[in-house]
Amino acid sequence: MPATRPLTLITGASAGIGAAFARDLAARGHDLVLTARRVERLEALADELRQRHGGTVTVLPADLAQPDAVGQLCQELAARGLAVDWLVNNAGYGVPGTFEACDWSVHAAFIQVLMTAPAELAWRLLPGMRERGYGRIINVASLAGYVPGSAGHTLYGASKAYLIKFSQSLALENRHLGINVCALCPGFTWSEFHDVTGTRELMNKLPGFMWQTAEHVVREAYDAVERGEATHVTGGVNRFIKALTKLLPDRLTLWLSARESKRYRALEASA
Repeated sequence: MPATRPLTLITGASAGIGAAFARDLAARGHDLVLTARRVERLEALADELRQRHGGTVTVLPADLAQPDAVGQLCQELAARGLAVDWLVNNAGYGVPGTFEACDWSVHAAFIQVLMTAPAELAWRLLPGMRERGYGRIINVASLAGYVPGSAGHTLYGASKAYLIKFSQSLALENRHLGINVCALCPGFTWSEFHDVTGTRELMNKLPGFMWQTAEHVVREAYDAVERGEATHVTGGVNRFIKALTKLLPDRLTLWLSARESKRYRALEASA
């Protein structure tokens, strides 16, 4: 651990798992840099954390869909003399509908936020971690990165599978330097995610045992990255699903995905 309070950068920190990471790590004595698009929410969260836990909480709004956003964010960190010890790549969302139903600009922005931005942030911040001999990177992936693809939300599972493989490689390249990298793979988590994608009504049809709270997910993530796990699937139910999909034939898992995805995937984009 650093001699002083570790500094953590959290993307997508305004709600859901990102906000839960902020609250958990602030309680553990971390200073924070919070980034997302919704400035008002970030400022409200920052005020809450300063009052409750003390420490430094810096708000740096950014729209990671913009190709130059990561570069500008890291320039601002350097200008303020902020050396990041923990990086939580959490920013993400879903695009309802089938692949051809959206303009390419929608898909390009999705790829930028969920794939390009996490990789660029790691690339820009890793040299400092390596120089200091300490770092933690958590890439928020998903159980969707392990199970077969589904009709609708076409790029979501693909982007999460990418984060899993990316994290595994980074972990192997850096663990001997005091840097742990973990792909966090939650399943269904209580948050705004499904409200934003317009799939809340579909989600409500799933049984309660399928769900976890964001706080539970974050606690598992902290323990997993500290243990040096390169990937971590949260919750016993999700770990069982992952194991089952590895055992069953591909044809059967794709059939099951096609049948079950109708319950939680929107095949038409909401207006």
